[in-house]
Amino acid sequence: MKTIGLIGGMSWESTATYYQIINTVIKEELGGLHSAKCLLYSVDFAEIEECQANGDWERSGSILAKAAESLEKAGADFIIICTNTMHKVIDQIQVGIHIPILHIAEVTADELIKQNIHKVALLGTKYTMEQDFYKSKLITKGIEVLIPDTDDITKVNTIIYDELCRGIILEESKMIYIDIIDRLSKKGAQGVILGCTEIGLLVHQSDTNIPLFDTTFLHAKRAALHSIEL
Repeated sequence: MKTIGLIGGMSWESTATYYQIINTVIKEELGGLHSAKCLLYSVDFAEIEECQANGDWERSGSILAKAAESLEKAGADFIIICTNTMHKVIDQIQVGIHIPILHIAEVTADELIKQNIHKVALLGTKYTMEQDFYKSKLITKGIEVLIPDTDDITKVNTIIYDELCRGIILEESKMIYIDIIDRLSKKGAQGVILGCTEIGLLVHQSDTNIPLFDTTFLHAKRAALHSIEL
């Protein structure tokens, strides 16, 4: 079994979900008392969020690169970054280590292709929705990406940072997300990427008829399966 290195804490609520999913998959695959071999480096999210807000991506990349180096030295065989947004700096992280990083958007694209989804809506932080670092991974696989309008981007982003990253789950916020998902569905989206690792804490498949792709679940499951590949 390979050792998974997790860069977490962005936020810790979703990192806890990663740990739970990874170990559940290992138990289902191997049975008995098996659990995952993993190492967690949990950063201070307040420090990362400050970098995001100030556009200081180089500094945030440096913080995560040091985390990755520590995980490699501790014995990790590969790394997952337990957040969508910070894949923006994946190249800066990868250059300082000799083990691979499992990219969350590539994992998601694989699942979309598997389910014959060619036009998808993307929800996440404003950085993930508006910038190209994430969408480009989907577009290169032939997947068309829709994002909400400006007002809805603000709503989605505010709920993530002011509520979900603080462990606050509100029914009214869920309804805002469902309304946004419905509008994107009417624009032709065949599915919706929950492209922030906290969104799955708020919105579930039972809340809508359109297929939801929870990146936390997909990423964590792939990491678990990769750790036991021969």
